[in-house]
Amino acid sequence: MADAEPEVPETHVLAIASHVTSGYVGNTMATFCMQALGCEVSAIHTVNYSNHVAYKQFKGRKSTPEEVADLWTGLRNARLDNFDMLLSGYCPSAALVEQVGLIARELKSRSHSKPGSFFWVLDPVMGDNGRMYVAEETVPVYKSLLKDADLILPNQFEAELLSDVKIHDLASMKQAITRLHQTYGVPHVLITSIRLPATAANTPTQAEEVLAATAKLSIIGSTATSDMKPRLFRITVPALAVFFSGTGDMFASLMVARLRQAAQSAHLLDKPSWRSPDEVAAPDLPLVRAAEMVLASMHAALKDTAEHYEATAKKLTEKRQVERNSGKGDEVSEEKDTQRHLALTRAAEVRVVRNMKALVSPPNLDSFKAQAVDAEANGDRDGDV
Repeated sequence: MADAEPEVPETHVLAIASHVTSGYVGNTMATFCMQALGCEVSAIHTVNYSNHVAYKQFKGRKSTPEEVADLWTGLRNARLDNFDMLLSGYCPSAALVEQVGLIARELKSRSHSKPGSFFWVLDPVMGDNGRMYVAEETVPVYKSLLKDADLILPNQFEAELLSDVKIHDLASMKQAITRLHQTYGVPHVLITSIRLPATAANTPTQAEEVLAATAKLSIIGSTATSDMKPRLFRITVPALAVFFSGTGDMFASLMVARLRQAAQSAHLLDKPSWRSPDEVAAPDLPLVRAAEMVLASMHAALKDTAEHYEATAKKLTEKRQVERNSGKGDEVSEEKDTQRHLALTRAAEVRVVRNMKALVSPPNLDSFKAQAVDAEANGDRDGDV
């Protein structure tokens, strides 16, 4: 088709994140998503677990900085270290974050004579909803790496930690993003899992009536201008009533491929950090094009997973009721509760493989269109988005 999206260009990615034997989080999620879109992926794992921790029982161990450094040295010695992009995610210690920074800076230093030839997507995994997953000394280490990152993907809580700005409305969101641009020199910022007052520019536009009746989540992002001023945009999507693990990894990895695709379409792959000229408005940024495609793909996969989860929960509830009616379920059984928790947690594993078609061809793109953000607008109304 003449108007079809161009393919993701050939891309070699180094992914440094957690790994699980079963399920889809960390590199297990990221590797599949990027490979589904045509990327070559080399993965270094920061933890090796049997499954993710939401199961409340797992085996395995964390990687040491020395182990990560050793694997990197092996790639370099074998001349397997020629990467177009780096995606870095969860690191269990400040020392391991520092080691990832050393690898990133080595790769970055090689691109000085060839602008745009290397791009670092940094997902600073530290916590969410006001709770930290890592030690506090990890925060300053991440701050020290920001000047070398091209795109950062914090959630709202992590953006507050990095910017030292408490985010409670669009004005403070703009302040936080501006600080990340101007103080740390980050070209691209994309903040996820945002709950702020809605604006007149709420999106997606084609689903406005449906969204008005449902819980919503936003992402707000920006690509800085040449003088490091923000170009803010916002995309709002329905929130599903299921707790999923690995969605941050899914978002980050899909952004890797889709942003490179969008940057190629905008003829930016030979520009520093793939940054658009100042005259490009926020809704027309490659970062926006990429995020729209990613959110459309994710919503399809997560909606399917939510339906699978709800069907599993219904069967488990019906089974429990049958047991109670037969007199077998009157007593409280810790073992049965554990089995139910494990079954539900497994049912909530993102059905990413079953939804590969949605990754490759994002459905309903028109329902995930970005809008420019006017942080000084007075027409905001209260409510979560």
